[in-house]
Amino acid sequence: MPKFSANLSMLFTDLPFLERFAAAKATGFSAVEYLFPYEHAPARLAGLLKDNGLTQVLFNLPAGDWAAGDRGIAVDPSWAEEFRAGVAKAVTYAKTLNVPRLNCLAGKVPQGVSEEDLRRTFVANLRFAADVLAKEGLTLLIEFINRKDIPGFYLHRSDQTLGIIEEVGRPNLLMQYDVYHAQREEGELAATLRASMDKIGHIQIADNPGRHQPGTGEINFPFLFEEIDRLGYAGHVGLEYVPEPDTLSSLAWIKKYALTHH
Repeated sequence: MPKFSANLSMLFTDLPFLERFAAAKATGFSAVEYLFPYEHAPARLAGLLKDNGLTQVLFNLPAGDWAAGDRGIAVDPSWAEEFRAGVAKAVTYAKTLNVPRLNCLAGKVPQGVSEEDLRRTFVANLRFAADVLAKEGLTLLIEFINRKDIPGFYLHRSDQTLGIIEEVGRPNLLMQYDVYHAQREEGELAATLRASMDKIGHIQIADNPGRHQPGTGEINFPFLFEEIDRLGYAGHVGLEYVPEPDTLSSLAWIKKYALTHH
């Protein structure tokens, strides 16, 4: 059965961020992930992981001004210097937190930039980041996101993502496959997993519609979990959903599906 990681950017949001680590442990999780660590000192976060017996499986490279609406900077030629500085900063955190993989958010398409320049910038930035991460034994991920939730997001389909990975040509670059975004943008969940599992470095889940926990929407998660196991996926499945009505109540699906957190 899959191993689950609690996404602390989405779960336990009734608590201050730094208190969510203990809440995840108390609820039975042994692994966590979240969007960004950069508001907190790496040593403080490492201490929370250690104190609660948690491993962290993932976080994102710096993605611009999130509060102002940025959702990544990797495709924008005007952010080239900031992107490279962000890679260095992320690696510093990853080494302190012992996180093995970092996700790169492509970002929204900036006005006045051609598709050719967008792709060239993205590929060059990914090659740079992958090479830096490879020296530290780290994996780089890229994630496609549906355009209903984030209009204008550059990377929005699995085939587009796989094409970028092939063009970049770095063995430590893989796809982060978010089941919710995939369902909203293209469907074909099981078929994509079957065809692309060797290129998938992390999986995240939420049901659709609503982006709530499994069992609240249209996705057949028991079937999907069995398929993930059958295909030999050994990583964690991140719970990146909006809990309804609250986090503790939302976790009932794990027992219902006869699964465990670990």
